[in-house]
Amino acid sequence: MDNLDIKPDIKLSVKQIFGIDSEMEIEGFSKKNDFVPEIDNNYKFDRDTTLAILSGFAFNKRVLIQGYHGTGKSTHIEQIAARLNWPCVRINLDSHVSRIDLIGKDAIVIKDGKQVTEFKEGILPWAIQNSIALVFDEYDAGRPDVMFVIQRVLEAEGNFTLLDKNKVIRQNKYFRLFATTNTVGLGDTTGLYHGTQQINQGQMDRWNIVTTLNYLKFEKELEIILAKNKSLNNKSGKEKVSNMIKVAELTRNSFVNGDISTVMSPRTVLHWAENSEIFKDTGYAFRVTFLNKCDELERKIISEYYQRCFGEDLPESSINVKIS
Repeated sequence: MDNLDIKPDIKLSVKQIFGIDSEMEIEGFSKKNDFVPEIDNNYKFDRDTTLAILSGFAFNKRVLIQGYHGTGKSTHIEQIAARLNWPCVRINLDSHVSRIDLIGKDAIVIKDGKQVTEFKEGILPWAIQNSIALVFDEYDAGRPDVMFVIQRVLEAEGNFTLLDKNKVIRQNKYFRLFATTNTVGLGDTTGLYHGTQQINQGQMDRWNIVTTLNYLKFEKELEIILAKNKSLNNKSGKEKVSNMIKVAELTRNSFVNGDISTVMSPRTVLHWAENSEIFKDTGYAFRVTFLNKCDELERKIISEYYQRCFGEDLPESSINVKIS
């Protein structure tokens, strides 16, 4: 893997870059590399979450972001990293990610024309030794053996012992660690997130900062969707998108209350708006973007949300799409 043992060489104003009323300055990199995420100029930063993430970058704090799915937790970290030109790697910590994936494994390589066995380091030892912001997505879905591996690097000054190579890895001064989670370490207490694990208290205590990112306020969500769909930025378009967000809010309230099992995230609303412009049919776009993903027993309830917000029944028939 690439060597990214680089040092920040510029200071950036939080007020100028993120529009937050703060005198804080933060280090960043003047040059961008392949590991730096792309900047989304339409992205809207949540003040509290932004300050928590920035403290992680500035003071090497371990930051855990909790919230319902689709609120943009991982994207929030990536968009801050993008503006700092800080290399960022995101790992989805689902049940298929094993200890071997993180640490590494023996592999057969060719040396001097002969096959030899050599230990290949995984993503974690590599990241620790470089100026990388490592993001563990769906942190509370990780396997127990994986969680204990991560626990070793939760201490900011903690060294990582690679037993397979009898090697002690010291953390790069500019290595940063973040995680996102749907729960706060208690497991699936609500029935909304099957597969999540309880996180032991010793591990939770090692996260220096825990912040919560909820769904956007109505006005902010409307602003983002209109910014990404310029053709809807008119009176009728605003009315249509406003109704879309109202449908989404009804699904979110029902999801939290346990009435339905699928929720419409801001990402889904954005896709609905885009698809409505492709198909020129709001109802059909709703069906293919969201309704068809829902449990069949819940579709009647969700169709009623559409009827309530748009003042018309959800069309049953499909449409003919002309591809030019």
